[in-house]
Amino acid sequence: MGKVVLITGGSSGIGKTVGNFLQKKGYIVYGSSRNPQQVTDSLFPLVAIDVRNSETIQQAVQEIIRKEGKIDVLINNAGVGITGPVEEIPLEEIQNNFHTNVFGPIEMMKAVLPFMRKQKSGLIINITSIAGYMGLPYRGIYSASKGALELITESIRMEVKPFNIKMANVAPGDFATDIASRRFHAPLLDHSPYKEIYSQQLATINEHVNDGGDPIEMAQAIDKIIRSKNPKVHYKVGAFMQKFSIFLKKILPDTVYEKMLMNHYKIKRNLNADSLHSE
Repeated sequence: MGKVVLITGGSSGIGKTVGNFLQKKGYIVYGSSRNPQQVTDSLFPLVAIDVRNSETIQQAVQEIIRKEGKIDVLINNAGVGITGPVEEIPLEEIQNNFHTNVFGPIEMMKAVLPFMRKQKSGLIINITSIAGYMGLPYRGIYSASKGALELITESIRMEVKPFNIKMANVAPGDFATDIASRRFHAPLLDHSPYKEIYSQQLATINEHVNDGGDPIEMAQAIDKIIRSKNPKVHYKVGAFMQKFSIFLKKILPDTVYEKMLMNHYKIKRNLNADSLHSE
């Protein structure tokens, strides 16, 4: 019997690509969507999960267990993007981002771990982001939420190792998906001191996604992790310079790395609000 894989956020983007790839490889794949009845082109079954709702998580996991008797692999892929100056992002949007990107994956792990412990095996793969390795301007909340999931995975990985349950983080760079259309963008405020730079960065961020790599790279990487006897803690999948930026952060002094990022994002130092609008 093939391995049973549950992928959250499996109706589009990376999740859908990974699910299609794994199904063709012989895995028994289930994806999730908040509204699976609205998805008509999925090649694998979708269960109803809103990762912000614990009840939907428990119901979906129980449904798969009833049908298949097990869940071998959980891929926590569901997530949302968010951009804007931290000062201007509404608190409720920050809370929603953490609920989706951090608390939701935690609830998913808590739901499947009792079954994995009972079957004395299992693998959990958390999809994070290269942005989670550094605080990026105008993406601070997203960086923080993905960075939090990276650290949580490190902790739980050690806790569940005695039960033969394995865990790994996979941090993608920019891939060509529809994430930009679902990302929350803090509005461009006319009188904001951040308006000029934020508007420029917003265009650049979306451009990077549109010019991103093929999500099939993520599918291939995840398949390799599932087949690995001893998965590593961290994997990075993306363009060379995106992965290299993590290495640079490790070796460069903090102020040098910060200066490099500010130059990359064309943010001037020591610029007050009045001069920002006058330039």
